Amino acid sequence: MAVSEDRLLLLIDGDPEQAGHLTAIVSRDRWRTVVVRDSETAIAMLGTHQGMRLGAILLDCAVPGDHAIELIGELKRRRPGLPIVMLAQTASPLLAVAAIRAGVADYLVKPVAAQRLLQALHAATSAGPSDTLLADAVKPLPGFEALIGTAPAFRAALANAASAAAGTAPLLIEGEPGTGKAALVRALHAASPRALKPLRIITVAGIPANQIESVVFGHEQDAFPGAFERLIGALLLGDGGTVMIDGIDQMPMAVQAKLAAFIDSGEARPIGARHAERPDVRLILCSTLALADLVTAGRCDAGLYARIAVHRVHLPPLRERGGDIPALSAYFLEQIAKKPGLIALDISDAALEVLAKHDWPDNVRQLQAVLFRAAVYCDDGELTPADFASLADTAASTDDPRETEASSIALFAPDGNLRPLEAIEADVIRLAIGHYRGRMSEVARRLGIGRSTLYRKLSELGIETAA
Repeated sequence: MAVSEDRLLLLIDGDPEQAGHLTAIVSRDRWRTVVVRDSETAIAMLGTHQGMRLGAILLDCAVPGDHAIELIGELKRRRPGLPIVMLAQTASPLLAVAAIRAGVADYLVKPVAAQRLLQALHAATSAGPSDTLLADAVKPLPGFEALIGTAPAFRAALANAASAAAGTAPLLIEGEPGTGKAALVRALHAASPRALKPLRIITVAGIPANQIESVVFGHEQDAFPGAFERLIGALLLGDGGTVMIDGIDQMPMAVQAKLAAFIDSGEARPIGARHAERPDVRLILCSTLALADLVTAGRCDAGLYARIAVHRVHLPPLRERGGDIPALSAYFLEQIAKKPGLIALDISDAALEVLAKHDWPDNVRQLQAVLFRAAVYCDDGELTPADFASLADTAASTDDPRETEASSIALFAPDGNLRPLEAIEADVIRLAIGHYRGRMSEVARRLGIGRSTLYRKLSELGIETAA
């Protein structure tokens, strides 16, 4: 298939080895790459015939060093419509803020996973702002305090996870991309007896299929062609701690079966090794798809699923947690305000209404990124609907977030019987706390009870008001 002219990428990178690696990654998505090693050549390239056909720029900020922001500004001055994705050595919020203000479409931290890079380029060259990204600019905090929400399904997921924190059995976490699976794993690890030991996170989507077994289990030198040195796998590196495998639904079936055998025996045998090791790890497996359906379709090892589904947590999507958006927004803005170069911001009720009407296909991660981008450009002390114009344009005016909130209260238990009145009452109170953003006087007034009665019920029902 011929490569279209808008798939030409200018890569500004002074490291030939890294440039070759990045070129190989972007070629998977039919990008042709032009590599330059310095700022002057990059600027000159824009004025050439080839430069006029560029579809995007990928900039390693190590090339211009301290002058990276100036280079971005010059590139945007010469070609305002050309998207720029920046690679940085560290997740520096100050640099991220400056780069976004200078005009970059996304900010990535090296080493970058292949899927993350391709996602960034796709979003940067698509119509509309890439508000679903910027995840590297706002790192989540560990601990359950970073998991905000009062929706019953979300609170049930947290309760299940918290009860499993002290255990050692494998845990399965399912949920759409961006629902907070990695944040929940960090919270579980921080609350577990293994908190002082390592947390190893493997993202299957960013690893070639023929290398996944080596990354998980390791391999010996000369175990296969190209194995020039010994590689210690994540299971051994995580000895004493927690190993998270994100994307178990994308793992090859043979590796799934080997993982099931590890759960049974506790023995991890690196490829080519004569003897197996017995690392002490807590295994947490995450999937964006329902593994039960994949087992039925023959795309997931039934033995592995049987071993990990005993302890299962499902994180609901944000569109089913409309009442949590005010509390989540307040929390994220509080964290964003702590970043260098940003200020404390309020958010108007009208702006919250815009957020509540959005569908959030990338869930909580997207909400965080949208707020971060809005905060970068806001100097007025309060976010208004104008700061979320791209969301307001796509929001359906007929959608009522209150309907989503109300429908999230379950009246019936899984066995078909009505739930206890106390459980339903607790859900209503949690919903009210989230809807009125923790204003307890307003919560009491809307529920038709006094503040003292409300606080007594909070105590009796074991409800926390922090969310």
